[in-house]
Formats: sequence, structure tokens, C-alpha cells
Amino acid sequence: MRFGLIMSEAFTGLRRNVSMVVSVVLVTFVSLTFVGAAILMQMQIGTMRDFWVDRAQVAIYMCTDISLAATCTAGEASPEQTEEVRVKLEGSALSPLIRNMVFLDHDQAYQELLDLVGDQDASVLTPDQVNETFRITLVDPTQSDVIIEAFSGTVGVEQVQDQLQYLEPLFSALTIATYIAVGIAALMLIAAVLLIATTIRLSAYARRRELGIMRLVGASNRFIQTPFILEGVFAALLGSLLAGGAVIAGVHFGVDNYLRNRVDFVTTWVDLGDAWLVVPILILIGVVLAALSAGFAIRRWLRA
Repeated sequence: MRFGLIMSEAFTGLRRNVSMVVSVVLVTFVSLTFVGAAILMQMQIGTMRDFWVDRAQVAIYMCTDISLAATCTAGEASPEQTEEVRVKLEGSALSPLIRNMVFLDHDQAYQELLDLVGDQDASVLTPDQVNETFRITLVDPTQSDVIIEAFSGTVGVEQVQDQLQYLEPLFSALTIATYIAVGIAALMLIAAVLLIATTIRLSAYARRRELGIMRLVGASNRFIQTPFILEGVFAALLGSLLAGGAVIAGVHFGVDNYLRNRVDFVTTWVDLGDAWLVVPILILIGVVLAALSAGFAIRRWLRA
């Protein structure tokens, strides 16, 4: 009976403040959608970083006849210079750092170029003009500087290149986008908290006579406060569920049905499993913030 009365009071308050409740639902929905997007973006950044860091290589490009580097003044790297690089890589100092090493001669490197850019664009070069290349996969990709320092300035070596450095701008851009989403979400959550507090105060003011009677008959503060807290929680819960649905729909239609088929260089994407993990977080954030905001607002109003 007591529980039924509390629920009845809560739903009565929701009906009396429909417009404000809709506002709370919409603000909560938008803010938590941004929160969910930010969480998924961070998960995507982590997934991409793990994938590419594990596969990133350090490439040692040997000199060709058209190389302009200071270490290539003698023209194409001689077989002896190429062998010297190989021996150094297989030596006791560097081999413990290397997981795998592949050497591409002129023909193999030229074929790789053909596969990458196509016959028409690659036709301006001959196989002899494409660098012979050592491709090195490290045990720890963060130690690429050791390989770069070991061969930079070596005669016959045109360039030592850490391929992971080309992905850092992408990771940085995604991180900045995440920060922007978090900032917008924080502002919207503040707006939602203030709106919930305002809604609860208006609801309490509209029922001030009923609250006075409840005090006179000896109702406890907890009994009086609970329906108002539930009003805020119900509205925020609905907004949280809508935000969870938006996150799932975004991953399904935006990632699975669109990005996977159009962005070929990214092979690891967040999926619906990740989205479902985010939904309980959004619901928890919405319910807790609503409960705290509503509880604080009604307590202050009752003291006034």
C-alpha cells in the first residue's frame, strides 16, 4: 500500500509537468548520446592502436640511382652494403628486438608498388628505381628509435621510416574529437541536472498544499521526498534508454552498414557487442545524476 501510494504520487507529478518531463528526457537523451559516442570513440581508438601497433613496421630503404640523400652519393646501394645492413639486423644487438624481417628486392618492391597504386601510376618508374627494402616488425614497436638510430646516416641507406608515425595524426584527431564529444556531453549533463532540479521544485510547488497536509499527519521526509526523486529518475531513465538505442543504432547503421564497407584501411571496428556494453553505463549515469539532482532539489525545497 505504501509503495503503491509513492508510485501513484510519482506518476501524478509526471502527468502534471509533461512539458518539463519531455524537456528532461530530450536533454538527457542528447547528453548521454554524446557520452556514449565518446566512450565508443575511445574504444575505437584503442582497438585501432592495438591493431596497427602490433603490425607497424620499420622500413629501411636502400639507395637507388635516383636517390638524392647524402648517403646515396655513390648511386645504388651495392650488394655488399645491403648485406652489411642484413648482418647488422641479424646481429646480437638488434635481433632480440626484431620479431620478423622481410627483404624486398627491386622486382618485389616494384610489384608491391603496382599493387598499391596501379599499373598506370607506377609506369613512370622502372623496377631498378624502386628501393630495395628491409621491412622489420619489432617485438616492442615503441623501440623503433633504436633501429632508426642504428641505420640513419649509413652509406647505402636512403631512409629509415617508422610507419606508425603516419598513424599518430589520425589517433590525435580522433582523440580531439573524443574530447569535444565529452565537453558537449558534460555541458548537456549539467543542463539536464539543472532542468531536473527545476522540474522537481515546480512539481513540489504545485503540490505544496498536499505536502503541508502530509507533514501535519506525520509523514516522514523520506516518504515525502521519494515520489519526487522517482519523477526525476523515471524521466532520466527514459532519456537514457533512448540514448542507448541511439548508440546501438549508430553502431549498426553507421559502423556496420556504412563505414566497414567504405573505409578499407581500418579493419577493426567497434561492434554491437561494444555498444551493448555502453548502454548500462549510460543508464547508470542518467539514473544516478537524476536521483542526486532530484534529491538535492526536494530537500532544499522542504527546508525552505
